Amino acid sequence: MARHKGRGWHGRLLAAALGVTALAAATSVWTAQAHPVGVRQPQARVSAPDARPQDRTVAKVAADIAHASDRGPRGVNITIDDGPDPVWTPQVLQLLKDSGVKATFCMVGMQAQAYPDLVKEVVAAGHRLCNHTVSHDTTMDTKSEAYQSQQILDAERMITEASGGVRPPQYYRAPGGAFTPYSRQLAASRGMRPLGWNVDSRDFERPGVDTMVATVKREISDGPTVLFHDAGGDRSQTVAALREVLPWLRQQGYVFGFPVR
Repeated sequence: MARHKGRGWHGRLLAAALGVTALAAATSVWTAQAHPVGVRQPQARVSAPDARPQDRTVAKVAADIAHASDRGPRGVNITIDDGPDPVWTPQVLQLLKDSGVKATFCMVGMQAQAYPDLVKEVVAAGHRLCNHTVSHDTTMDTKSEAYQSQQILDAERMITEASGGVRPPQYYRAPGGAFTPYSRQLAASRGMRPLGWNVDSRDFERPGVDTMVATVKREISDGPTVLFHDAGGDRSQTVAALREVLPWLRQQGYVFGFPVR
């Protein structure tokens, strides 16, 4: 699983901006590239590291990283990371609706908190939610367990609240694949299956639609979980690539499902 370092939309934010004074000196967050002028910026509300998002019955899930599809060997899982975003998430949602495809949206807590109406739209359309931490810090695996706990549990709360309190995330995807044994066990104890990927479209690099489509076609035999993004900058290439990839996958006899839990 490749670690996505060097994405232009990752910036540095002093930990005080998140209200975490003892956990880390800085953490990677969104930059202006992801939020054009006039779009309100998300503000995090951070709880104590050992706080639980809310009281609810939680069924523990496996702590190993999931890659398989619940639709079997011909299943494909479309996963959409880093949103929601007010420009690109609606376009992705419309495309998925037109294609009759359900996807898993791996949401950043700060984004979910800023755009709760989009979270509700994702839920209403029958897609699943995935916890992608509070601030998308790709160095999480180098940080303390207290910091990892804060990032995972606060994001769980933010995403659940943004859904209207009706849909907690069912998966946990570490930013850039920065899983640790601790983070996997913590997520699983909260009912969130750690989620990996098999096919990286590399759309965050904006390599061109043809290149992205070719990557998916070439690598889909490696496994069913495909990674795209709906935030972090201009995602027009992603939308265009999905428009080609989804019907092609169906023509090849694949069916769309969700990651196993």
